[in-house]
Amino acid sequence: MPKLTVTTRSGEDREIAVQAGPSLMQGLREAGIDEIQAVCGGCAACCTCHVFVASEQLDRLPPMSEEEDALLDSSDARQPTSRLSCQIPVTEALEGLRVTVAPDL
Repeated sequence: MPKLTVTTRSGEDREIAVQAGPSLMQGLREAGIDEIQAVCGGCAACCTCHVFVASEQLDRLPPMSEEEDALLDSSDARQPTSRLSCQIPVTEALEGLRVTVAPDL
């Protein structure tokens, strides 16, 4: 199980272990990161699982789809390191990944 560091909206850093296989969104929710609302259930139809990935770690993730890119364009909180956590599969390669929960705008 890869261990990740999540920074919550309040600035708290939490180290969590996430099961390989499901999406990062599911792993965050299972670890009690309630700020990840996942309203659409992981269908890439909302931005309620929006996270910022540490810039030096972006290359460890699969490329962003056009659908994810377009959806993130609708977020006022979008940054160059924005991703939808529902679109990131968890693999052992994510060991040590650092993400920050995006603000709820």
